[in-house]
Amino acid sequence: MKVLVFGSLNIDLIFSVDHIVRPGETISSSALEKSAGGKGANQAASLAKAGMDVYMAGKIGADGEFLLDLLESYGVHTENVVWYKGATGQALIQLDKNHQNSIVLFSGGNTLITDDEINRTLEKFGSGDILVLQNEINCTAELMRCAKERGLKIYLNPSPYDEGIAKLPLELADAFFVNEIEGAALAEMPPETPFPAILENLVKKFPHTEIILTAGKAGAFYGFKAVREKGNIIDLPVADTTAAGDTFTGYFIAARAQALPVEEALALACKASSIAVSRKGAMASIPLAKEVFGD
Repeated sequence: MKVLVFGSLNIDLIFSVDHIVRPGETISSSALEKSAGGKGANQAASLAKAGMDVYMAGKIGADGEFLLDLLESYGVHTENVVWYKGATGQALIQLDKNHQNSIVLFSGGNTLITDDEINRTLEKFGSGDILVLQNEINCTAELMRCAKERGLKIYLNPSPYDEGIAKLPLELADAFFVNEIEGAALAEMPPETPFPAILENLVKKFPHTEIILTAGKAGAFYGFKAVREKGNIIDLPVADTTAAGDTFTGYFIAARAQALPVEEALALACKASSIAVSRKGAMASIPLAKEVFGD
């Protein structure tokens, strides 16, 4: 079984500032950190660290070469990432002394993927393989249709959630990974709706799709047909919540690929994400398989 993550690859530039810059103001930063990001890249790293055979597809510029080096160091196959003459996706992040942030995004190659690139990539995968998607690239609808025609199982994380999600062929997804905000939006319910109610609405709305709803400190909920399960987090000090959801996604998929029961998969994915938030960083915070599954 192969896992194809077709998604975003970003360069995160994090400026540590006293306060978020005001209109017309120029301020100095006390530190600058350059790191790898993008939900697609983070999920590929999580899947690889969890022991899966993972292939990353997307589009970057020459400035993003270090992203591929990092992914390859985790065991991710990167030959399906396309190089182009423009810039890699960027996130310019201001982080103030109170840990509040302000983010400016530039999509770069993430939204310049072509049908030809999709076809050339998907022809290498077939029945029994898995496609993992998010909402940070273009052509997601085409990817879903082509993948389903080839017999791939489709896992969709509709994040960040926007009006374009409703236009996707959502009925083709085999599973949704949503947090409480995304889940409420997908269920067309107020964001303050209790988690179990969101889950029930989604199960009813998408009867052929597994629903995995992550809810921060409340853990994670699973619904599919008559099955309902819940996973609990491990109470660890929180250092950085970046990539917590991506870590969960990777480890849940890996656990289910090993034919582990849903209840155990939820517990392991919650454990992995709990470890990740206790560490700083994105990809670097994701634990290795032996830390989650044991030796």
